[in-house]
Amino acid sequence: SRRLIICSLFLGLILLSGLFHMKDKDYGHEDQTVTLLQTLKQPLQTSPTPCHAKTNVMFLKTHKTASSTMLNIMFRFAERYNLTVALPAGQLFHLGYPSNFMAHFVEDFETIGQNYNIMCNHLRFNPSEVHKVMAPNTFYFSILRNPIPLLESSYIYYKNEAPAFRSSKDVNEYLVSPTRYYHPGDHRQNIYARNIMWFDFGYDNNAEDNTNYTQAVLKEIEENFHLILIADYFDESMILLKHTLCWDLDDMIYFKLNSRSQDTVQTLTVESEERIKAWCSLDWKLYLHFNQSFWRRIEETVGLEVLEKEVDQLRTRQKELMETCLLEQEAVGKGHIRNKALQPYQSGAANILGYNLKQDLDKRTLRTCQKMVVPELQYTSYLYTVQHPHKRRKQLGLPLPWTS
Repeated sequence: SRRLIICSLFLGLILLSGLFHMKDKDYGHEDQTVTLLQTLKQPLQTSPTPCHAKTNVMFLKTHKTASSTMLNIMFRFAERYNLTVALPAGQLFHLGYPSNFMAHFVEDFETIGQNYNIMCNHLRFNPSEVHKVMAPNTFYFSILRNPIPLLESSYIYYKNEAPAFRSSKDVNEYLVSPTRYYHPGDHRQNIYARNIMWFDFGYDNNAEDNTNYTQAVLKEIEENFHLILIADYFDESMILLKHTLCWDLDDMIYFKLNSRSQDTVQTLTVESEERIKAWCSLDWKLYLHFNQSFWRRIEETVGLEVLEKEVDQLRTRQKELMETCLLEQEAVGKGHIRNKALQPYQSGAANILGYNLKQDLDKRTLRTCQKMVVPELQYTSYLYTVQHPHKRRKQLGLPLPWTS
């Protein structure tokens, strides 16, 4: 009888494994691989399908969405692989913004033509003109942010630039009755005060919000861009981007740039938060739509378990680099930045933070650390000098960190 029990158990196991095998066939190939990788302690011996790093990349840099940090990642990647960057012509630091982008806004476009690898400075998206500058196989991506914190951030940063912000006391007062401060005649100066992301993508930020129109725009953005990241999940965005572009984890390491001190953040009332959804309803729809597709994309390409593991690796590596590079292990206020060459551009009522580097770094480490913390304008200016040595340098009024 004991032998009978063992036989029955054995048969049961065979049947069960058969059932699991049949069940496996219902899954897509990717799910099987992911499940297998999750259950295996040892890495697979077979090498994964090799992918090649994408080096023709266009990043639409939107406003107040962690895009300065993204620009730094792009510039460092361009330098690492000796790639050409489509930089603003002459003394400009943006590609014609807020005008619709034109190919001649790029330095030397007439002679270099379509041979740029990277484009990532501020521009207002105009696909036909961008396509003149970037190769046909270019990867297009951008980044969005929840319009609620975005509007508060814009309010502080563009307080002196947007008439609607200038004439209101604070962000909550502005939101009680935006049309009291936001006048149609000033719409060009007021772009930051309403649906700024919609505007950056090339659309009318004062357009009427009707379903047919918004659906058509969302569809068009999906056709023009391969990927839309979400600033509110920046680390997760970096992992998704790493997998999509086939870049290394080290390419995605960053120090947060162009952020402001906590004491300049204004607390929004619950009513204000709801009012932003209505006042910036085009941005709100844009964000909701691509926030959904972002998480769907993560599940399809990375999987949540791998995502969590790689986000941890990214943060660990970032912490190591901060300990290596930084004097205070964190960003400091504008008054505490010792090297003026590392002083970020200050705007509105914001106190834009920067970094102090350790003094005793060897030359190679110092150069790595400098590139992690150098603000956007200084980095643009430096790359311009490298790429266009015979042109007049961009006038910044600041020395460059590694030439001073």
